[in-house]
Amino acid sequence: MSKSSSHAKLILKLHPYERKVLPLLAKTSDFQELISQSGLKDIEVMRALQWLSNKEILNVETQKTKMIHLGKNALHYQKHGMPEKQLAKALKDSFQSTATITKLTKLSSEEINASIGQLKRNKAVDMQKGEKGLELKATKDTKKFLTTKSLEERFLCKQFPFNYEKLSKEDEQALKCLNKRKDFIIIKDEKSVKINIKKLGKQLSKLKINQNVTSRLTPAMLKDGSWRKKEFRAYDIEINVPTIHPGKKHFVNQAVDYIKNIWLEMGFEEMQGNYVHSAFWDLDALFVPQDHPAREMQDTFYLPGKAKLPKKIYPKIKAVHEDGGNTGSAGWGYKYSKEEAEKIMLRTHTTVLSAQTISNLKESDLPAKFFAVNKVFRNEALDWKHLFEFYQVEGIVVDPNANLSHLKGYLTQFYKKMGYSKVRMRPAHFPYTEPSVEVDVFHPIKKEWVELGGAGIFRPEVVKPLLGIDCPVLAWGQGMGRIISAYWQITDIRDLYRNDLKQLREMKLWLE
Repeated sequence: MSKSSSHAKLILKLHPYERKVLPLLAKTSDFQELISQSGLKDIEVMRALQWLSNKEILNVETQKTKMIHLGKNALHYQKHGMPEKQLAKALKDSFQSTATITKLTKLSSEEINASIGQLKRNKAVDMQKGEKGLELKATKDTKKFLTTKSLEERFLCKQFPFNYEKLSKEDEQALKCLNKRKDFIIIKDEKSVKINIKKLGKQLSKLKINQNVTSRLTPAMLKDGSWRKKEFRAYDIEINVPTIHPGKKHFVNQAVDYIKNIWLEMGFEEMQGNYVHSAFWDLDALFVPQDHPAREMQDTFYLPGKAKLPKKIYPKIKAVHEDGGNTGSAGWGYKYSKEEAEKIMLRTHTTVLSAQTISNLKESDLPAKFFAVNKVFRNEALDWKHLFEFYQVEGIVVDPNANLSHLKGYLTQFYKKMGYSKVRMRPAHFPYTEPSVEVDVFHPIKKEWVELGGAGIFRPEVVKPLLGIDCPVLAWGQGMGRIISAYWQITDIRDLYRNDLKQLREMKLWLE
């Protein structure tokens, strides 16, 4: 492709702002002059320069520059003369009282007093006490004072705002004097634009560029056929465009929805429930002993009040704890405390929902599968791997034919859809499952096994009082935070809930 044809194609893409600014670059690279000569607003010129920069026509550098501005009083004196010069002109040859001078010059008493000091230093005034107070008179040096421009006056003749870095030594002395005057000088940092035109820009700026291009095809043009005589601006598909941040769900909520869909697709039904439960449902119904360390205040958020216990199930749970009831177990061998069971707490696990769900099932409902993805609360010290409020992924399968192999199959399928291809189970102990296992997955990035939660088969001491029959119930409770952190390469679990706007905008969508 020839240089002229490539230039023509590039010019065809130019926005109207660029078409106005580009020819001016052959004469000036001053930002303010570009604004003045193009007739565009400063923001429009800046946009044109940025677009031209994207096309490799020029470089734009934004620099911070310390600029000097004139204050209210300086602008006034720039127009009407310095107060000391106004005073000197009013004196003439005769003595004038300060009251008369105020009328002649319209200077305030504060301005007159400051001006007298200036005239005295230049021997341009005589003073004496008169009947009406202090009287002033011009001297032989007053004329010289009036005809000689001071450093301050010469400085005020500059074009403002003025670049602080361009001050001469004389300017610095004048500025030092002017800074002593009230509301005279304002110095502030401002952004300045430096434009460096590239070789391509120099070539294009010398070409004749049509200003009358059409950016939009309208219905009227199609109707009257006028589009045939118009030159249309080409779409520039290579231009950088601003990043758009559309509204979207919090990335944790995206993961919650995805996990719920996994279990729904596998035929599970979602369990729902409250955050607040009794110790009876949260712990006792799951055969957690009443003296278990998990019940201590340092581990559990207790609330004031007493819970109402279910009349039908309460005696069965009490019996299981004391002597095993009709389960064939010896129980825990202590006297069951109703007061302990009536305590109210924030649920410590979503397994409380599993206990309540099982209690509402009938034998005719089996087999049945349920899941929950919801928040639980632990009185934990907050650190990089612990939260006091977090999501748990809960599931149960109530099926007379279920066994441990089925449990592994469900969890392996779940973790496969979560991006973990390898799953293993290790023997463990939990109060309400036997056998119990810890579930590990092989981390694809760390290349090591990572523990993600517990699972097992509910003990008869849990199932029989709630369901009425002894039936295998597969159960698992997995910490969601650890499961999903690897996807976003989060190493500090607290970062899941930072609510940092930059993080929320840039975080990739779940399994996009």
